[in-house]
Amino acid sequence: MEQTSQKLRLRNYSFKTIKAYLGCLREYFNFKKFNLGKIDEENIKQFLLNKQDKNYSSQTINLYLNAIKFFYREILKIPEKINLKFAKRSKKLPIVLSREEIKNIIDVIRNPKHKLIISLAYGAGLRISEVISLRVKDVNLEELTIHLKNAKGKKDRITIFPEKIKTDLQNLIAGKNPNNYIFESERGGRLTERTAQKVFENALREAGIKKDATFHSLRHSFATHLLENGVDVRYVQELLGHQNIRTTQVYTQVTNPKLKNIKSPL
Repeated sequence: MEQTSQKLRLRNYSFKTIKAYLGCLREYFNFKKFNLGKIDEENIKQFLLNKQDKNYSSQTINLYLNAIKFFYREILKIPEKINLKFAKRSKKLPIVLSREEIKNIIDVIRNPKHKLIISLAYGAGLRISEVISLRVKDVNLEELTIHLKNAKGKKDRITIFPEKIKTDLQNLIAGKNPNNYIFESERGGRLTERTAQKVFENALREAGIKKDATFHSLRHSFATHLLENGVDVRYVQELLGHQNIRTTQVYTQVTNPKLKNIKSPL
């Protein structure tokens, strides 16, 4: 496990991925119990089928398979291939909030800092990890841009900053050191993801919205509303930091205007 952790760190995998891989391997070793140094494809298949029976998502099953493959290929250096096909990704459409719902969510939040967290996540299309990691120096209020550093996949990107909240943000960061986090916790340091999630969950409940939305729905809504405004899907891809255009194209299914113009025959 220690060797795996070191190798993943050398490969520049994120802390989150390393933790996930080690957790997956720990579960697999407990399942296999013996001959851990030998590939047993049937055993791996049974392990993954057990996960499927417990209704684990295809994405999670693929994570287990990737972790197991990494261990045998990179740590034990076994040339033998694991010929198991990846589970099919689910074709679920993202949960998108309407503009009115977004407005209602922001309006019910009384804490100014919390209101800004939600406004910025939606207005700039940020992931929850990106919001809480933002530093004062990352935001250019003159050019209305945000420079996201070392985001998902260790990539930097530039996204837009919503002019509507410019004054509010200026007030929040006034007198702060450029290296300070924009959204600091009461004890100093950055906010936790759980705190940001709770802010969203509470606001969703108070706004009386019944959709099964999460903090990430703000990012989904940002992309969908930009496409509705006529922004080219390639620009949306760039703002979101998607490597593959197909990831961004899923939002065109949510916002297909031709489909919305069709009247039911009933």
